[in-house]
Amino acid sequence: MHPAIRLLALSGSLRKRSSTGAVLRSALDLHDGPATTADIAALPHFNPDLDAEGAAPPPAVAALRTAAAAADAILVVSPEYAHGVPGTLKNALDWLVSSGECVDKPIAVITASPFPTGGNHANAQLRETLETMSGRIVPAACLEIPAIGPKTDPTTERVTDEATLTDLRAALQALRTA
Repeated sequence: MHPAIRLLALSGSLRKRSSTGAVLRSALDLHDGPATTADIAALPHFNPDLDAEGAAPPPAVAALRTAAAAADAILVVSPEYAHGVPGTLKNALDWLVSSGECVDKPIAVITASPFPTGGNHANAQLRETLETMSGRIVPAACLEIPAIGPKTDPTTERVTDEATLTDLRAALQALRTA
């Protein structure tokens, strides 16, 4: 049995009732330790001038960096927009590039899509970006969830599909083990 890990969760969707949010909430329900979900909507647009050497970063950026530094692992759950990563999520990652909180941190990337591809383009892009940031992608903790719509319950805003829940459990176990 592995000890509980502190998890930082990043959602690529700002929609309150998104299917990606349902995946994230379900994953956090399955997680057996402390977790923080970053408020990426509060972040300003990335601008290196706001983060100049010796300057204090904007408060929302400082909060994100503090949460990332305190986490043992990072869980990124995202939809795919126009075959890519949603801009708000990429913005959050841009704020973490030069500050080092992701270096050698185990990371799971989960994408969900209403299409049969499961968000594979966004998944690949996220993994590439996070590897460039020196994060340690845990392949067994990464998922592409196709046809997400009928796999969630809009009332509970959770995943109800047993096969998907099994995959989420396995992904979290792989992240915990890493």
